This record gives sequence, C-alpha cells and structure tokens, in this order.
Amino acid sequence: MSALDDVIADSTGRSRTVLQYSQMMKDLVKSAKQPGFSAASWAPLAEFITTEDFVRIGPFKEVMNWTEYTEFLTNWAKSSDWDCSLQRVTEAGELAFLELEERSQIGDFSSVVNTASVFEFTAEDKIRYIAVYLQMELPDPAALPDFASAEDAG
Repeated sequence: MSALDDVIADSTGRSRTVLQYSQMMKDLVKSAKQPGFSAASWAPLAEFITTEDFVRIGPFKEVMNWTEYTEFLTNWAKSSDWDCSLQRVTEAGELAFLELEERSQIGDFSSVVNTASVFEFTAEDKIRYIAVYLQMELPDPAALPDFASAEDAG
C-alpha cells in the first residue's frame, strides 16, 4: 500500500484525478474540526465534480446528489478522523476504479475497511458518479444468525 502523496505525482489522466479527489477529501476531513466548517467548505472537492447531475451510491445503497452528499460529508467529517492508503487505481474508458484501505475513528469506535470505488467521468473529465463498495471484518459471531439450527429444522 502507498500513501496518496507518494503516487499522485507519477499518475496521469483519470487515475490522477481520483487520487487528487481522495487527497482533497483527506485534507478537508482534517479541516472539518475547525470552527465554521460547513457544507460550503467542500467547494475544493466540487472542482472535481459535475455538481448538477452528480450521483453517489454508498456501501448501503444510499443514493445522494451533490447537496445531500456534502451535508452527509459535513456531519461525518466533523466527528471523524479518517485516513487512507492506496491499494490500486485502474482506468478504463470513462471509468476509474480506486481501491483504498480506509481507517476511521468516531469516538471510541474505530474501523479499517477496504473500499473499491467506481468513478464515472464526463467527456470534460469531471466526476459524475461514484459507487462505493466495501470489505470489512466479520462482526462478532454472536450477533450473526445461527444457520446450523435452521439446518436441523429442515
């Protein structure tokens, strides 16, 4: 895995754009703890986005436009510490695929997840769509259904 700073300079095209987007996200999440941070503070991130028709689909299938996404990000960033490391970035046509290890802490809760995000671009190289997929550790087995008892019932 690599730090974003270590790979951005050597990247080109849409791969570079998604890396820059991620680096800007990282910087803005850090600055969100400052007084006066608001949804308008995401303007530097909007430079990468076609905000009029932007769609983001999150890991729980939640669908957001740009306004909804910046409101979500503001609430999340004010209460979260977040960092990431690059696993891989791949480009194909109007798409870029970004794989990150994401580390976050909200209060006493911390997590490390692997994410794969699909970025779709306009002809003007602006991001119009992001879909986020994640891998995470299995929760406490006690919280999972007992499929063995279902087998006995059949």
